[in-house]
Amino acid sequence: MSETVAPPPVFNRWIPVIAGIAIQLCLGTAYIWGVFHASVMKALNCDNVTATLTFAILLGVLTLGSTFGGMIQDRSRPRLVIIFGGIIMGLGFILTSFTTQSAPWHMWITYGVMGGFGMGMVYTSIIATCQKWFPDKRGFITGIIVSALGFGGVIFTPIASLLVDRVGVLQTFTWIGMIFIVVSVGCAMFIDAPPVGYTPAGWTPPVPKEGAHQTQDFSPLEVLLTPQFYLVVVTFMLATAAGMMVIPYGKILGTDAGLLPIFATSAVMIISIFNALGRLFWGWLSDHTGRRSTLIFLALLAGTSILFVAGAKGPTLLVLIGLVAFSYGGFLGTYPVLTAEYWGMKNMGMNYGMVLLGFGIGAVASSYIVGFVKDRTGGVTIAFLIASGAAIAAFFLLLLLKPPTKKVNMVEVKIIE
Repeated sequence: MSETVAPPPVFNRWIPVIAGIAIQLCLGTAYIWGVFHASVMKALNCDNVTATLTFAILLGVLTLGSTFGGMIQDRSRPRLVIIFGGIIMGLGFILTSFTTQSAPWHMWITYGVMGGFGMGMVYTSIIATCQKWFPDKRGFITGIIVSALGFGGVIFTPIASLLVDRVGVLQTFTWIGMIFIVVSVGCAMFIDAPPVGYTPAGWTPPVPKEGAHQTQDFSPLEVLLTPQFYLVVVTFMLATAAGMMVIPYGKILGTDAGLLPIFATSAVMIISIFNALGRLFWGWLSDHTGRRSTLIFLALLAGTSILFVAGAKGPTLLVLIGLVAFSYGGFLGTYPVLTAEYWGMKNMGMNYGMVLLGFGIGAVASSYIVGFVKDRTGGVTIAFLIASGAAIAAFFLLLLLKPPTKKVNMVEVKIIE
């Protein structure tokens, strides 16, 4: 009797997606650092570099958490990875409340290292699991999942602003950490991977056209032996620099542009909204236009829009940072699908974790640069010029990108028995 690969008839494949969306909404708190930035500087009596590095370390360590979590969930149940990662991130946020002026680096360890590692474990596991349930709509479903993270910023911006005013910025991290633990543990109970070889009812994988790229399953070691991996990592790092520099300074940019405090705070929400819309829209569009073409256009959009942000005033600033966030979200919605198409779904969790290395390095470097420039010059013009140059460099490098033609002939090496 042959073994069936269909899921249990009572299970709806949208269940893990809905649960994943709820968790991703909480992950969106990472992108509202602009709400905390000025208050953290005041509470801890620190400079822009110290405060911005907290956000940068979280996104940088996210790479390590994504690789570790992806490696485990590719070989076991993603539910356990999500629960474990959610608890680590939540505890990191809670412990951030004990940071003092004499030890501001404590926040780097709790919010940055613990928060980033836990977030990475959860983030990649949810993306990889939902992609496996929707091989017929991979770009669209990836866009939905990663856009939820952006919309989380919309939800949590007013909540965080209210908490900062009522209980202070450090205690706000405690409340957010507790919310995240409850939501991640509870929703993880509804997330599991489909059976091996699962295909949706009524869907037949399309036969690749002659000469078209045929997806194969690459092991992580085989991925490292393809030149495309390094080109993808470098372009990911360069292309997201503009978004990395704008996101932590949303509120401050609004204030510097002459906006009233309430409208300056709205800059953080605009970044979150367009970050989310970019993830959803460009992920969907890439299903029709191709991943590489989408990324090329996004690099050009990021490189041109960031040029005008520093000198913008009033509502014009909000439009421009919205465009930067829209392109940034597009990168985060398209690169996961590109990874799956180039190197297969079998080891998607760990493979995308490795691709996120570029994202992580870019996060630390970009955030440090903009903080350093802001402290030394009082403005951000030089930093934004660097970000524009990085995006344009990514544009030209992406023109060279082609999918891997065949697997490297090598002996399979198992990292974990």
